[in-house]
Amino acid sequence: MPRPRGFRTALADLTHLSVISEIKRRSPSKGDLNAGLDPAELARDYERGGASCLSVLTDEESFGGSVADLQAARAACALPVLRKDFTVCSHDVVDARLMGADCVLLIAAALEPTELIEFHTLAVEIGLDVLVEIHDEAELEVALTAGATLVGVNQRDLVTFQVDHERALRMADVMPPGVIRVAESGVRDPSDAAALYEAGYHAVLVGETLVTSGDPAAAVAALIAV
Repeated sequence: MPRPRGFRTALADLTHLSVISEIKRRSPSKGDLNAGLDPAELARDYERGGASCLSVLTDEESFGGSVADLQAARAACALPVLRKDFTVCSHDVVDARLMGADCVLLIAAALEPTELIEFHTLAVEIGLDVLVEIHDEAELEVALTAGATLVGVNQRDLVTFQVDHERALRMADVMPPGVIRVAESGVRDPSDAAALYEAGYHAVLVGETLVTSGDPAAAVAALIAV
């Protein structure tokens, strides 16, 4: 396999806010967002707008995504790509590498601590960066025990789908130095992005706002401009 593009490295500069732009056709809570999107065209728009990385949904049942979406998006641009899916076994980790992803998502709430450690170790061994998604202090502790250096705070509850816009701001204070901090979900506009950047986040992961914007490149640029 070719060398991964360096997802974590692309987000490490805190002199500006990085944007992880998501290719997302639909969501479980809102249904179709942009079901007919062209992943290659959207990836190019995101890159033109200044995005640092891509996130591509590969889950078909809930999000309408696919491996083909990820591969088309990655081939169309030079940005590192996160495989956004439910990683629940070691085969999922290896599959992410085989399909061409540069980073894999591990959701602390969906895994036992021993699984998180095992999958994180495996991902690093095969060359992947790992975005560990958390919701609270207890999950952060598990992520750090696993060796996570790239941590995303999801502001959306995975059960109720409700967004708590204060969650990422609260969690920023307990993130240790050396961790690349990513705020996920609920970033509606540049004012949300500015608040998260001021709180110490390196990046925001944004999907719905961008795929429904009508001008993805301009929408990314507006977030970065904060």
